[in-house]
Amino acid sequence: MIKTTAQKIYIVLIFIFLYAPIATLMVLSFNASKTRAKWGGFTLKWYGALFRNDDIMQALFNTLLIALIASVVSTLIGTVACIAIMNLKKRSRAVIMGITNIPMLNAEIVTGISLMLLFISMGLKFGLGTILLSHITFCIPYVILSVMPRMKQMNPYTYEAALDLGAGPVYGFFKVVFPEILPGVLSGFLMAFTMSIDDFIITHFTKGAGVDTLSTKIYTEVKKGIKPEMYALSTIIFMTVLILLLLVNRRPAEKKK
Repeated sequence: MIKTTAQKIYIVLIFIFLYAPIATLMVLSFNASKTRAKWGGFTLKWYGALFRNDDIMQALFNTLLIALIASVVSTLIGTVACIAIMNLKKRSRAVIMGITNIPMLNAEIVTGISLMLLFISMGLKFGLGTILLSHITFCIPYVILSVMPRMKQMNPYTYEAALDLGAGPVYGFFKVVFPEILPGVLSGFLMAFTMSIDDFIITHFTKGAGVDTLSTKIYTEVKKGIKPEMYALSTIIFMTVLILLLLVNRRPAEKKK
């Protein structure tokens, strides 16, 4: 009995430490006062000011655009690379997978500086293009590692049987292989999208002057003091993710019933 109560208290404390800062941020987004130390009454004016702030809206647009393009391209490249890796010999496959793990274990500041130097040596102009190339580069390993387990679970003879029955290589892939690895592909896409939105260090080293994403915009605002509009934006993002998670988890429960 005491052990069960202690476990429950421990779990409650964990959730408090995880979500208390988010709850504080959400409360501040409705605070009429600009200062965090004083409650000035309930208001929605910061949400209105958010959509009237062109700089924040532009940073949000850049963030979503880069994340969407980077996740789609990295998912395509990572899926094709994963299929190619599975057709290698065991030793070659182990070497390639070891190389794939390096960008994930490497410090982001090293990756950011390396990409910055690469773009300078190539004479590229820093801007949305260099940020996009950087995000595609560091998202590909996450896609490969998400798709690889599904590739290993798939029966390799199913595709060969489809070819023997008269299916073409492309038709056989989309009818036999792709449905099997689809959960891994979607997982890799969501992982790439999340990593792209969340990234700051690599974006900071590869962005040009006058180009901002949400992470770099917030970093700039910290020096001058974060505006309450940022609290409102963070609240909207959190609630959007929460609603999506509830909808995604509700569908399997309905199917099970």
